[in-house]
Amino acid sequence: MSNAPKIAFIASESPEAQQAAAALRQRYGDVAVADAEVIVALGGDGFMLQTLHQAINRRTPIFGMNRGTVGFLLNDFAVDGLIERIEKAEAVDLHPLRMRVFGPGGTASEFLAINEVSLLRETRQAAKIRITIDGKVRMPELICDGVLVATPAGSTAYNLSAHGPIIPMGADLLALTPISAFRPRRWRGALLPHTVRILFTILESRKRPVSATADYHEVRDVQAVEIEEDRSIALRLLFDPDHNLAERILLEQFIQ
Repeated sequence: MSNAPKIAFIASESPEAQQAAAALRQRYGDVAVADAEVIVALGGDGFMLQTLHQAINRRTPIFGMNRGTVGFLLNDFAVDGLIERIEKAEAVDLHPLRMRVFGPGGTASEFLAINEVSLLRETRQAAKIRITIDGKVRMPELICDGVLVATPAGSTAYNLSAHGPIIPMGADLLALTPISAFRPRRWRGALLPHTVRILFTILESRKRPVSATADYHEVRDVQAVEIEEDRSIALRLLFDPDHNLAERILLEQFIQ
């Protein structure tokens, strides 16, 4: 960038994030999000996820700085040198999952997920779910608390807690991970090409109701859920070269 980019600063409601935003606006000025060439997001991973969803139709690059807890999707916070950091930042494009949910009576709705789509049982009884990949039934019946599909960016979130694999950025893979599988008891899930279309069919749905969630959009009492990656959407994150997302995912696999 030959000239300083137009920056919009947005922050979570935490005092730390608000104070950071005030200091940055005083130093660098501020423009409206609609006029920005770069959005600087201040908060934690939850706020970054919210910001990414709001930016889906804008395609504006986002440079996040951690004013939350984990900060997996964010850079370290500093007031000094922001323009230089943005100029030298490495870009990573994230492609969300598109979830199509079919409810009672054939009603359908769609939502996007940047991290994962998860299905969870709603009652004390385990869910029964059939898994179909690209039109072929791969698992006639999975008895479980739930199942999820995670993107590489989301593979270190809920997927990792459910003992799913960590996926490096650029691997063009999705993680299919069971949540507390009862039958098959030792099934650990699968790595799938990012081009697949996954269909979850809920068996005995009245007796064993299941909800489906795309990041934070939840639909209850679903009958079936179809998932595929939407390559027409690219969300651009900016990372410091010495601490980019691919490096963070690699490091996460060696943390004990």
